[in-house]
Amino acid sequence: MPKLDAYESDVLAAFEKGRLQSVATKAELAKARAAARATAIKDRRVNIRLTSGDLQDIQTRALEEGMPYQTLIASVLHKYATGRLVEAGTQEPAPEGYGTRRRRKA
Repeated sequence: MPKLDAYESDVLAAFEKGRLQSVATKAELAKARAAARATAIKDRRVNIRLTSGDLQDIQTRALEEGMPYQTLIASVLHKYATGRLVEAGTQEPAPEGYGTRRRRKA
């Protein structure tokens, strides 16, 4: 679990003590559930090849995050595709072409 700042720690403590209440209406909750269902529908299958080391690193990161590694891969790809992938240490989206490596010709 990532380290929490003071505000996040306060919110977590309040949640664990049962001091937080939802302010969402039933209509808002229904809308959010419908959006989550629509977003979660995965209707296409993709096969990719990864190096053993990269796959092992991804599986380790997924374990640390408490999710299946396929879900982590799908999440990262979704963030990249929607322009929401943020470069480490910044709040800025990754520059265009970020993470792409070009092979040198032999």
